Amino acid sequence: MARVLILVALIALVVWWVLGRARRSGDAAPRRPRGAGGGAEEMVACAHCGVHLPRADAVLDGERPYCCDEHRRLGPRGR
Repeated sequence: MARVLILVALIALVVWWVLGRARRSGDAAPRRPRGAGGGAEEMVACAHCGVHLPRADAVLDGERPYCCDEHRRLGPRGR
């Protein structure tokens, strides 16, 4: 009985190893190194809460950036 369990464990280990190698060498997209390409995106602070976010994700009200529509509705917070 012990021989059967060892054989099943070895077969499972081989299958796991083969599938892992296939996944790593398969259709995985190559990763870009951090900071490579496109340049840095401009960061802005929410006029209401001060959280920083990329300008492309900000909700703009004129020239004032906000992190969400609710903060845009509430307006700038006096500090």
